[in-house]
Amino acid sequence: MTVDGYRREPCCREALTRLTAEFRGRVPKGVVACTVLEARHDLQGKIRPGALAELLHRLAHHRLDAMVSART
Repeated sequence: MTVDGYRREPCCREALTRLTAEFRGRVPKGVVACTVLEARHDLQGKIRPGALAELLHRLAHHRLDAMVSART
């Protein structure tokens, strides 16, 4: 599956919604979306499906937080 193919997954949509709200004003929505989709791609085949939503959110959050920290 391509990175864009993950957009339809509920866990990606949920992570995008939550992280967009959390990082509003600090990270553009497009960057949040790319970060979530790249994190989803990186997790493919490496974790159990039941853990995907939680780990996706954590990984994307970590990457976004690092971006914000690097700017300051």
